[in-house]
Amino acid sequence: MADGVRRARVRMVVSGRVQGVFFRVATAEQARTLGVTGYARNRADGTVEIVAEGQRGALEVLAAWASHGPRSARVDEIVIEWSDSHGDFANFTIR
Repeated sequence: MADGVRRARVRMVVSGRVQGVFFRVATAEQARTLGVTGYARNRADGTVEIVAEGQRGALEVLAAWASHGPRSARVDEIVIEWSDSHGDFANFTIR
């Protein structure tokens, strides 16, 4: 199976001005458009955590988008961890 089609899981922690700027809502819209499942949530330290599963290629597109986020956001850093898909999610939600 080609790498872009293989299912995977990605966890991203995005820091910068990412809370209060509709980052999670925009992430959910991007994820749903890409056919990706998972969630986005605010963390107490001011970062946003994104956990997503889907085709590797779609997740790479989501990660590239998250590296800049919506227009109102300012992304200073994004930490990305890849792993195997667990099939934990039915859709993409905001937590």
